[in-house]
Amino acid sequence: MLCNYQQHIDYIETSHIFQFLDSTMPTNKNPSESQTKHNPDSKFHPLQEPAIPSSPENINASPNLNQSIHSNDIHNHSTIDPGRKVPTIITLRKDKCRQTVNMKELLADSPSSVVSTPPSSHESGRHKELNSVMALIDSITSPDEEGWSRHRMLTFAAKRYASAIETNPDDYDALYNWALVLQECADSVNLDANSHSKDALLKEACKMYDEATQLNPALHDAYYNWAIAIADRAKLHGRTKEAEELWKQATKNYEKALQLSWNSPQALNNWGLALQELSAIVPAREKQTIIKTAISKFRAAVRLQFDFHRAIYNLGTVLYGLAEDTSRTGVSPVGNEFSANELYSQSAIYIAAAHALRPSYSVYTSALKLVRSMLPLPYLKVGYFLVPPVGNQVAPHCDWKWFKFVLNHEGLQQIHDDEQKINDRPAIIVDILDIISVAVCSDLTLPPGPSICIDTVHGPVFLIADSRESLDSWLDALRLVYTIFARGKIDILAGIITG
Repeated sequence: MLCNYQQHIDYIETSHIFQFLDSTMPTNKNPSESQTKHNPDSKFHPLQEPAIPSSPENINASPNLNQSIHSNDIHNHSTIDPGRKVPTIITLRKDKCRQTVNMKELLADSPSSVVSTPPSSHESGRHKELNSVMALIDSITSPDEEGWSRHRMLTFAAKRYASAIETNPDDYDALYNWALVLQECADSVNLDANSHSKDALLKEACKMYDEATQLNPALHDAYYNWAIAIADRAKLHGRTKEAEELWKQATKNYEKALQLSWNSPQALNNWGLALQELSAIVPAREKQTIIKTAISKFRAAVRLQFDFHRAIYNLGTVLYGLAEDTSRTGVSPVGNEFSANELYSQSAIYIAAAHALRPSYSVYTSALKLVRSMLPLPYLKVGYFLVPPVGNQVAPHCDWKWFKFVLNHEGLQQIHDDEQKINDRPAIIVDILDIISVAVCSDLTLPPGPSICIDTVHGPVFLIADSRESLDSWLDALRLVYTIFARGKIDILAGIITG
């Protein structure tokens, strides 16, 4: 029995922080200048307010495919049959999105020189609380000089924001940025050495986010980063009841962040990952609804950003987990729409697409080696559509027939059986080069059923799927192939399909 691996990707970009330190503190180092810009692969979502930026990926693999698969930053395990050797899927963890700004901007709003005054009686509680948090930060150790430099920078920022909060307890910007600093400090804690300190720092960060959002309920970025902090706490508590409650809180905060700012594929992806984690803890009767919701969040993230390879990969891993559950029990946890083989094949499509978009990612490469054989090679996808006669899109409904279609790196093509080949019946062919758009169609003149409209340079092509679930999978497959073509990676996809 092979094991599953969970990959944790944490980005903590320190170059901007060191750049600011060079202008404020003596140092013998000469770090290179760096520009502040958003990295689309970073898990730090660009936000309105200043925040701690992100950094290079750090991959940690940990085994287990005996639970439902977890991915991107919030893992995913899937069940397997003990008597059957199955592939291993590596999952990616959530895209922890904190804003990409430099430390100079982070500290710009706080006074350049804060004069400490003895706290009044009503402020003494806050003063003690901040002092206890500073003691936690001071207790963080680092094995190397780079870690110590980063720790000094975070300590400096923490003191500035602690002073600002003592001066004005209603400064929600200071509360928010103080929470970010605490979250970064928690990331510096060696989990094996002191998980209690890590949890304590994250708990304090959550308190600051709570206060900031009470003062300004429109801080969508605060809800987002608060959800990440809660999720990090949940991971420290394993499969306990407390972890279950924390995952539920995280999903609510992602939901709130998206209510305030709907167009964040990172938040949708993380929300899906939190739901995957939750599905591994809740009773079996609740799992079906949670998994369905997780799939919808990943799919929504992909449809907001078609080349968002992490969400694409995560969607593949959750489908792989469903395939494992279906193969083991004979019943799909999300209903009877697809067999285990169909779920495996769908999973392979998303993993292949993620690899084509980011072929340098070893996680995608390893996963693809395990699932490539599950594709209907030499095609990416095979299925059936109800279609009109070629060249007659307005044919009467009685003339529409079911035909087999195949999709590869070149396009979508109708396949005839032997009898139809003898009759030389023309086939519907849609080249990827000719596609303008692919969308759900609600034209009432079409035969009943979920329909797709592929708009091409030669005119529209209408196809009727046999179910809504089949429609969704075809929409994703067509859009992913087109996106891979548009990104100049179609040769990689061709190599996957043709070998």
